[in-house]
Amino acid sequence: MQLLIVGALEGYITTAGQIAMARGAKVSHVEDGEAALVALRSGQGADLLMVDVTNDIAKLISALKSERIAVPVIACGIGNDTKSAVAAIKAGAKEYIPLPPNADLIAAILEAVTAETQGFVYADPIMAQTLKLAEQIAPSDASVLILGESGCGKEVMAQFLHRKSRRSRAKLVSVNCAAIPENLLESELFGHEKGAFTGAVARRIGKFEEANGGTLLLDEISEMDVRLQAKLLRALQEREIDRVGGTQPVKIDIRILATSNRELGAEVRSGRFREDLYYRLNVVSLIMPPLRDRRADIQPIAEHFIEKYSQINGFDPRPLTSEALKKLQAYDWPGNVRELENTIHRAVLIAPPDSISAESIVLTGLFNGLGKNRETEAANNDSATATPFPTLTAGDGASGSGGKTVADVERKLIIDTLETCLGNRTRAATILGISIRTLRNKLKQYNDDGLYTAPPESGMGAA
Repeated sequence: MQLLIVGALEGYITTAGQIAMARGAKVSHVEDGEAALVALRSGQGADLLMVDVTNDIAKLISALKSERIAVPVIACGIGNDTKSAVAAIKAGAKEYIPLPPNADLIAAILEAVTAETQGFVYADPIMAQTLKLAEQIAPSDASVLILGESGCGKEVMAQFLHRKSRRSRAKLVSVNCAAIPENLLESELFGHEKGAFTGAVARRIGKFEEANGGTLLLDEISEMDVRLQAKLLRALQEREIDRVGGTQPVKIDIRILATSNRELGAEVRSGRFREDLYYRLNVVSLIMPPLRDRRADIQPIAEHFIEKYSQINGFDPRPLTSEALKKLQAYDWPGNVRELENTIHRAVLIAPPDSISAESIVLTGLFNGLGKNRETEAANNDSATATPFPTLTAGDGASGSGGKTVADVERKLIIDTLETCLGNRTRAATILGISIRTLRNKLKQYNDDGLYTAPPESGMGAA
């Protein structure tokens, strides 16, 4: 993960940078927002900007949007300056970090914003076979298509392939094709020349050039518009790209990895994906098995996340009871590893201090002991009266909750999670495993009952 720190931060920049580097980030620094724009236009690249609130954050974020540079911004300020924090969040910053920097807080925010994963945790023979094939093809320059359900580790596989490749000393640059609007994605990939469109105030280097000599990951490529697929195909065939508004082609030397959670053969037959691009990308296919097909991985992955989230939240790691492990292994995990991660994070927050019991394993997709289908789960989560924790019973949950009602435990978990996420409702809903609509309804209910004063969504509580 590449972190770009913007501003002086009154002497705390060294400390913040050291904390981030200790967590695995590559850190660089510029003095102000204009210098940050120059660095990003030139192809330096960044996965995250950490910006001093003494800079004009609103102007910087506006410039990033107008120049079609997709990079999240978090704001930093001396002390607990609520006014500056709210202003930064309203301007579009994802989070606010008070300074002096807290190591655990920076670690949690880096994890939440970038969702960086270091590698595979596995024990199942099916996963071992998949990784054996990945090891064989990693040193080549062949394009690889990584297929699998959402949450099963496709991006982690891409990182694995890059680390094992001959290009490992160069960059792995990732573009989420589903997260960037079509009108921005072309500039994000290929860059643009000054004056190519309104807001193009300077030449901007795209992800293809930024990844030159390394690897470019096209995440969820099936979401790319067919028109843009044609330009991508030409870039792969000719090994050169044209910047938007450019007159001269630019030679590139990259390896392409692509992921999709859809069956691309069906997408080709339906006309939503170009057949020639499919065959260009699909030199080798790696299919990531869903978690329900590799149940031997559930225990080591769960224990990995227990260690991780215990450290982040300042707890001593607790063992899983045999009943808790049986509950995890009996579930079908429609959300795969991502759902298991959220479930363990909740368990770490609410479990008693001695162990993580079955009562602390809250399976939000559970129905009569069986995994619900996705349509039913989505419909229930979007219901205004949906109960996010159907398996909790009175007295279950966090230490000291004996004698409390289910509603009491549920409310405490929701509010504690929201505060851990600095009021960011979208991130809290993701951790809790509920829809943002359900979270809003719960907070409104607590507010109306006088049990919690929910911050307005336009401020720090913004989704």
